Amino acid sequence: MKIDLNQVKNLGHIDFLAKQLVEGFITGLHKSPYHGFSVEFAEHQLYNTGESTRHIDWKVYAKTDRLYTKRYEEETNLRCQIIIDNSSSMHYPQKNKGKVTFSILAAAAIAYLLQKQRDAVGITTFSDKIEVTTPIKSTSTHLNKIFIQLENLLNQEDNLKKTAVANILHEVAEKNHRRSLIVIFSDMFDNENELDEIFKGLQHLKHNKHEVLLFHVSDKRTEYTFEFEDRPYEFIDLESGDKLKLQPHEVKEHYTKRVKEYYQQLALRCGQLKIDFIEADINEDYNDILNAYLIKRSKLK
Repeated sequence: MKIDLNQVKNLGHIDFLAKQLVEGFITGLHKSPYHGFSVEFAEHQLYNTGESTRHIDWKVYAKTDRLYTKRYEEETNLRCQIIIDNSSSMHYPQKNKGKVTFSILAAAAIAYLLQKQRDAVGITTFSDKIEVTTPIKSTSTHLNKIFIQLENLLNQEDNLKKTAVANILHEVAEKNHRRSLIVIFSDMFDNENELDEIFKGLQHLKHNKHEVLLFHVSDKRTEYTFEFEDRPYEFIDLESGDKLKLQPHEVKEHYTKRVKEYYQQLALRCGQLKIDFIEADINEDYNDILNAYLIKRSKLK
């Protein structure tokens, strides 16, 4: 399902949009979002007076004239920490804060799916430091608090915030003491010389037994293939404010070559660590994000 990022603030609250994305995705799969994800039927047990009647098996009662309740066996709950890059480069394109808006909606949809699966979820946002972090819980009240945090992030003004991906990865690895699924939304726009340090941060997560799902968020048309009109532009570094005037065709070949090399290296190193690396183009369908999450979730059962 696709949502026009330019219209997000007119479409409703984060919780409504998350549910819309998930329900549209599940409809496309032709299956219920709640069936078979997290509980399986285990046995019948005699009903005791005073218990909730919610799980009484009325079909069995019709046959036996005795009240039995269905007991369910819950699978081992997953713990998930969703990490959202909130540095200034994630607020591009500035017209709709495209990358961070895309990440917020995707994170909200995954959080909604997690809670419906009775899994525990928390969120962390960062720039050059951790800005917001929540506990990892599975209650509906906690999910509502996460939606409020994401809504605040969506409405937050940007003010030249740099990034420190490597440092944050180390910090997240240390703060999550129990084995968890770490879901990262970032454009990974750090100094290209920092790739070795980013790799060490990802290694740290894996060394601490975490599973990692990295969504590389980009506006692929402009940031990867550098598709701009052939006219003068003023390019602004969103994290430093530095400005540069030039004609796109003058640098396109060199730029696209360097960008391709950088992300090929990043994808290769993720592969070496068995980290799921997913290209997330903000102009594409959210179903790709949810599908990647569900595939990863199914492997962790």
